[in-house]
Amino acid sequence: MGRKTKKTAKGQAPPTHSDKAPLTQSDKAPPTQTEPAQGPEQGNVNTSAAVPELSKSARKEVAELITSLLEVCSKPPESGNKELEDYPEINGLVEKIRNIQSVLALPPRNREKGFPTFLKWLNDNGVDTSALEITQFPQYGYGLKATRDLKESEKLLQIPRKLMMTVDSAKQSPLGALIKEDKILQVMPNVTLALHLLNEKLNPQSFWKPYIDILPSSYLNPLYWSSDDLQLLNGSPVKGDAINQYRNIARQYAYFYRLLQKQPDSMTQLYVKQCFTFDNYRWAVSSVMTRQNQIPARDGSRATLGLIPLWDMCNHCNGIYTSDYNTEQDACECFCLKDFEAGQQILMFYGPRSNGEFLVHNGFVYPDNEHDRLCLKLGISKSDPLYTQKSDLLSKLSLAPQRAFYLHLGRFPVDGDLMAFLRVFCMDEGVLTDKFSGEVSAGQLEALKDEDSETNNQNDEKVWTFLQTRANLLLKTYPGSLEEDEALATRQDVPETQRMGAQLKVGERKILLNTIDYADKKKASLKSSE
Repeated sequence: MGRKTKKTAKGQAPPTHSDKAPLTQSDKAPPTQTEPAQGPEQGNVNTSAAVPELSKSARKEVAELITSLLEVCSKPPESGNKELEDYPEINGLVEKIRNIQSVLALPPRNREKGFPTFLKWLNDNGVDTSALEITQFPQYGYGLKATRDLKESEKLLQIPRKLMMTVDSAKQSPLGALIKEDKILQVMPNVTLALHLLNEKLNPQSFWKPYIDILPSSYLNPLYWSSDDLQLLNGSPVKGDAINQYRNIARQYAYFYRLLQKQPDSMTQLYVKQCFTFDNYRWAVSSVMTRQNQIPARDGSRATLGLIPLWDMCNHCNGIYTSDYNTEQDACECFCLKDFEAGQQILMFYGPRSNGEFLVHNGFVYPDNEHDRLCLKLGISKSDPLYTQKSDLLSKLSLAPQRAFYLHLGRFPVDGDLMAFLRVFCMDEGVLTDKFSGEVSAGQLEALKDEDSETNNQNDEKVWTFLQTRANLLLKTYPGSLEEDEALATRQDVPETQRMGAQLKVGERKILLNTIDYADKKKASLKSSE
């Protein structure tokens, strides 16, 4: 596949050359994030330090807490707010574990001091870094600065596979035997990559040590937020996403803690067993979440996940994908998104993600995000007497009767799937029977997705009224005012979590206000056409 020059419907460019394969994000994973804006430099774990040990009584207490944590996290959901209900108990158990394990924390390392060694490691392995240097930027943290003028589409970087940490390299590492045995690791490549990263971090002789030493020691994603910080997301659907993520990571940690403790002491290179703390796992998961990308497997038969050194230090801006995988060179290639002058920060496009997704998975909010959107959960009630007919029609549209949709930023907040669902949702028996009983043509189904198609004016008026009412109700769940959030979003004298929470909510409020206005105009248009 050649250099990405435009996106298709799925956000990827069409193939142009047979010698290249697309470098894309995993469908289940967020786009690569690099250096989120951070506070004072905290450094990294010094992997060459001796690993301390817990006392026998402390290990017993941790084991008991792990059992409780796994039980709480594994309970089947009892309500739609299960994550919110369980969070205090889960968080309490995790904090107790972290407190006991605090003696296992290793001395910090100043990551900036590791940059020269990192760049030399890259150069020694064939990477040309002459066009850039690593620099700290206000509001971004570390990123890449152009050392000379660069032209749009010019090749910026080529990173060979041998420098990448991948699921394939994990299978060839001391974790290989564990991966072969454990079904979870076999189906969760992102977790495999996280454990691989952590094991190499704790290995003072790791080939990837120069890379690992310059990774951030902590992140700004909600896994690092306190309970009070999470209240900053009140009103936003992202709060539920953040808590659900925390719950999942806590469950994973408890599961793998037990699994690792069962491994024989003879596995001396399984460093992660001796220092598998919650904080270390959180760091590894966050490092992978913010950096992972899909690359072709070595044999080309499938995609795999990988961490790509240096390439992953480019920060995000609006644009198009400009990275590929060159299968002939067996290397990731990154091309300039636009012209960059010497001294400017080099930016890349991470993908069409919402600010909620960026916050939860990457630890930043991009106020100018052209692809921002707001999650809207809708469902047909099973008590609806027309539930069966509506569900059948939705299935023909490949839509489930309960699912999440999105309201989008911009001129057209409602996409085809949401429009079709709302039309079916609002249909009465007469419309369902007259127009959609029996065989339904492909043209009829497509018309349901087109808000400008003439289906049934009375039904469409109900659609826009419902959407307008729902958006108004959602707006009322946000504490304070839009003006207060706008003021907080630009303040530099508040914690980054407060600023990001405000930036997120400003974007979501504006999407809802735009939807309300849009629905009002559509209703007026329907009345004028009568």
